[in-house]
Amino acid sequence: MTNIVITGCSTGIGLETALYLKERYISVYPTARDEKDVAHLKNLGFEHAMVLDVTKPEQIAAVISQVMELEGKIDVWFNNAGYGQPGAVEDLSTAMLRAQFETNLFGLHECTLQVLRVMKAQGYGKIIQHSSVLGLISLFGRGAYNASKYAIEGLSDTLRLELMDTGISVSLLNTGPITSNFRQNAMQKLQENVDIAHSRFKEKYEANIRGTGKKVPFNLEADAVASVVYEIIAAKKPKPRYYITKATYLLGNLKRILSTSLLDKILMRVG
Repeated sequence: MTNIVITGCSTGIGLETALYLKERYISVYPTARDEKDVAHLKNLGFEHAMVLDVTKPEQIAAVISQVMELEGKIDVWFNNAGYGQPGAVEDLSTAMLRAQFETNLFGLHECTLQVLRVMKAQGYGKIIQHSSVLGLISLFGRGAYNASKYAIEGLSDTLRLELMDTGISVSLLNTGPITSNFRQNAMQKLQENVDIAHSRFKEKYEANIRGTGKKVPFNLEADAVASVVYEIIAAKKPKPRYYITKATYLLGNLKRILSTSLLDKILMRVG
């Protein structure tokens, strides 16, 4: 039976992907940062759900060790864990930017490095990196998140070239708006870490907070991502990149054909 380890399964895409794959007889090892979320996963039938904070290398090693003890292999690793830190670039402290990268990029990289040792030894494997439409284009007030996702794109594109002489694939998921708690959590980070009251973007921030629950154009449910992960698992040769949602196709294609100045005008209206 094919197995997969998924990071960031407390809610949203990670949780729904774990459930979707379990129903299709994939051996799923979901992970989450908090004990209470791991307990919830176990209540849902994931006997081997595990604690994993991707910023802690020893926890990554422990997860890999347990899966190897149970299975003797790791077929697929889905680097899904991440969060968004909103705020205009001028309102972001270096510490905030560093924290964003610690989870979204450095945690992803440490997971990748550790699982690569297993996959190179076994001679095969699939690594799925959760990027975003914001790894292709940038939106106002998303500088930290944009930067982390652009970095994932560059790192993963390079890794894919370096693994061409192996049986290991690297696939990027460029997701657009997906139903989850991501936006609510991001607005909480905005209020916690940005000095909104003294920012020249105060009104824009407050409007974004008020609009947290508004319906987003082109939004899809989380199973849209889960089905792509399943497609990658089933594929003999997974594609290097998968666009998910019409927003990704639209904005990704506009970046190819429009001048930067014209695209900027459109993106200011989107943001």
